[in-house]
Amino acid sequence: MEHPIPLKWHVAFQNMVTSFISGDFTLSHSSCDQIAPVDPLIAQSIADNISAYGCTLAPLNPAVWDHAVYRWMNGYWQFLIDLTTTAEPVSDLVIHARLRDDRLARLEVQSVHVP
Repeated sequence: MEHPIPLKWHVAFQNMVTSFISGDFTLSHSSCDQIAPVDPLIAQSIADNISAYGCTLAPLNPAVWDHAVYRWMNGYWQFLIDLTTTAEPVSDLVIHARLRDDRLARLEVQSVHVP
């Protein structure tokens, strides 16, 4: 069953997108301790997918939260959040991230792509 993203995670995803906008796809310079660094190979894939999409990323528009969801996936929470571009308040690009059910509770970005 899918659920709306809890408000406490909105800021973490906004920080994540801010890092992507600045070109930090590994999230190594993120000031948010709720986000795990991204593996360089995954980061390159994210950068390539955003570039191929052909629009410039923008800060998350409030409208993205109307359709953003998370769901339990047998050991972790899967988050799906549409991104905003300068041309679209809600684009087809989607962040896929997970949150393991453990003490660390850090978001792990798995990909950004058009499903």
